Amino acid sequence: MNTSAQVPIWKQILRKNFLDLDQLACFLQLSSAQVKKLFARPRFILNLPLRLAEKIEKGNLQDPIFRQFVPLSEEGISANGFLTDPVGDILCRSEKKLLRKYQGRVLLVTTGACAMHCRYCFRQNFDYEVVKGFESELKNIADDPSINEVILSGGDPLSLDDSTLGDLLKKLANIPHVRKIRFHTRFPVGIPERINESFLNLLKSIRLQFWFIVHVNHPRELDESVLLALKSVQMLGIPVLNQSVLLKGVNDHPDVLIELSSRLVDHGIIPYYLHQLDRVSGSAHFEVSKQKGKRLMKILTEKLPGYAVPKYVCEISGMPSKTAIV
Repeated sequence: MNTSAQVPIWKQILRKNFLDLDQLACFLQLSSAQVKKLFARPRFILNLPLRLAEKIEKGNLQDPIFRQFVPLSEEGISANGFLTDPVGDILCRSEKKLLRKYQGRVLLVTTGACAMHCRYCFRQNFDYEVVKGFESELKNIADDPSINEVILSGGDPLSLDDSTLGDLLKKLANIPHVRKIRFHTRFPVGIPERINESFLNLLKSIRLQFWFIVHVNHPRELDESVLLALKSVQMLGIPVLNQSVLLKGVNDHPDVLIELSSRLVDHGIIPYYLHQLDRVSGSAHFEVSKQKGKRLMKILTEKLPGYAVPKYVCEISGMPSKTAIV
């Protein structure tokens, strides 16, 4: 029996992710001097899809995709104001997998698994619950009629198989006051094959309003396969939005941000947020000053139509919403 035929293609592709830094360094043709600049044993392990690794320019530590996903020695440097929980997730836990920060909506931490590990991830230190199921979280949501939207995050909710995801969506759809489901995912950027017929049929079968939020920081992440996968979601009448993080050496240049927004709107994807870096431990080398961020936003506003300009925001622990940076 061919067991691989029973495993979805996206899971087969996921198994090819780079998890070993030495193997990745060899694949990227890094010199011995360049290898010494890597962080050999990071607590937050390397996890990089092959298709993203193939986009990285060989031997270039300044490549914007390389910088997002490959641990550099700077991660080991402590910096004042950089914390393990920079956005206050722990304080907002009403259940192990449920965060309540904002009026009318909750965030369900569906899994700790991701298609990739972004080096600036603000939830890299999160104490993920390993017990399967969402019974207590679903009861919490059902018992509070003020909740009308559930945000599926993690980790990445598309790391769940369609059976698990479908069971969760059906249970949420049975809660009368839940009207909207929002996916926060980066999976299609690394493994667009995850947006397959089975997943699309699942979305079609649930009578709720879905919103699909992807995370793209650089225009090179948006190849035709990624855009076609997202278009298949849009064809179901589901809005697709993008949020980016402003990152030093990745997208802190007006030309890059303009190209990113232009490519997004050319394919019907709304530039939603440009986030100031969440100050998680080990990420200080990514930080761009707010002063520079505001200058960049001024240029974007002058060069792009209004619908192509994302909101420049930061998240402050304890605040009832994202905070606009103006």
